[in-house]
Amino acid sequence: MASTENTPTTSQRTFVLASRASQLAQIQTNIVLDTLRAHFPPSTNETKSPKFDTSFMSTAGDKNQSQALYILGGKALWTGELEVALKERAVDMLVHSLKDVPTSLPDGCVLGAILKREDPVDSLVVKRGKSWKSLEDLPAGSVVGTSSIRRVAQLKRKFPGLKFLDVRGNLNTRFAKLDAPDGPYAALILAKAGLVRLGMGDRITTDINPPVLFHAVSQGALGVEVRSDDTEALELCKILTHRETQWMCLAERACLRVLEGGCSVPVGVTSSLNGNILKLTGCVTGIDGDAHVEHTLEQKVESIDDAEKIGERVARILIDTGAKKILDNINVDRDRRVEEAKAVDGGQK
Repeated sequence: MASTENTPTTSQRTFVLASRASQLAQIQTNIVLDTLRAHFPPSTNETKSPKFDTSFMSTAGDKNQSQALYILGGKALWTGELEVALKERAVDMLVHSLKDVPTSLPDGCVLGAILKREDPVDSLVVKRGKSWKSLEDLPAGSVVGTSSIRRVAQLKRKFPGLKFLDVRGNLNTRFAKLDAPDGPYAALILAKAGLVRLGMGDRITTDINPPVLFHAVSQGALGVEVRSDDTEALELCKILTHRETQWMCLAERACLRVLEGGCSVPVGVTSSLNGNILKLTGCVTGIDGDAHVEHTLEQKVESIDDAEKIGERVARILIDTGAKKILDNINVDRDRRVEEAKAVDGGQK
């Protein structure tokens, strides 16, 4: 972690932190804002130090709440408009849920910081008034809501008697759909980190840990994207970065980058860093849960490059043991569903 002595303080530049307009995104941006302001508290004397402001905007992913993420497209749904503002210098630092950030960024943009990770697991939330304590307790035929094809694919393998139905909207909307007496959902599966940050951790029934459910790449971590030529912002990012989280998440992202998986591809991971020993498990699962490949590597790492190489190796082993066929089938299925959605949209006009 960098000290303030290494951070440029020769000008009173105002850095604008930007993110999506959702409640969770604003909370996450304020986490970054509070950390920076703690290092550079407002001053009334002649000391020149950076100042900070925020800006929030809706993205394409926020605006389209009707179609499943699986057919909408990749992660740029959540970042595209923000990156335009960054490149046009309307804002200076983008705060993202790192799991939503594409593994390849636009020219001129870099991932400057990765903050300490919240628990990355997914959690089960059951309908109010029900006594179920786990997925195993749900009666056959119960409907579980999730917008993640990764969760559906993995859980279909282990719980073939359950049904899975897409559910989108902010958390309050999703909980209203879950708790409605005449609603179809018996339970939802959600990222634990988001629930905790929103102060809704009391709704968690139980966590669903690997190997039952491998979480999304970089789930639970916040990332800060900046312009590659903004040396002052890059120095500020050193204050924010948590090394252990950074190395684990970059290993996971390297795995995903080689697999060419996106926001709606069923790639799951789990990782740990004990001292300088990095352990990474990656898996790819067919959308019907019928095909599954999984591999784990554990080795010593001494740099970010070492960590990323582990991720790349896991991905290549997965490809060689069946992941390529699974991903090819997924792409064919997605293309079919996109065409079906276009046909439906065309028929409604």
